[in-house]
Amino acid sequence: MSSHASDKPRIVRLDQPAQPGVVDHPRPDRLEQGNPRRETWSLYESSDGQMTAGIWACEVGRWRIVFPAGKDEYFFVLEGHVRLHDREGGLVDVQAGQGGVIPGGFEGAFEVISPVRKHFVVVERPQKS
Repeated sequence: MSSHASDKPRIVRLDQPAQPGVVDHPRPDRLEQGNPRRETWSLYESSDGQMTAGIWACEVGRWRIVFPAGKDEYFFVLEGHVRLHDREGGLVDVQAGQGGVIPGGFEGAFEVISPVRKHFVVVERPQKS
């Protein structure tokens, strides 16, 4: 059996693509402030579909988020400022040059204080019944 270069794992750089990303808005039932335009460039997906990485940009606004138990997100803010609010009233600011993790099971609100662009890595593990 011969091995081809395309069969081997390769490094993927997360460069800003020249083409537009996928545009959406928060679900209306989750909006708390504004109706921000969000744009996502998914630049990598693992062969098992459990990990996705890319670039995300968003306008100012705030909406509720609910992460399932098996979904974690690491992100690094390239530009702008985000604030994550937990259900108990605590908050964490993450600004350009800083990263953060949203753990599985997190419930709260995601707020964009100033227009943001970030790298993201989302890992979704199957949950056992």
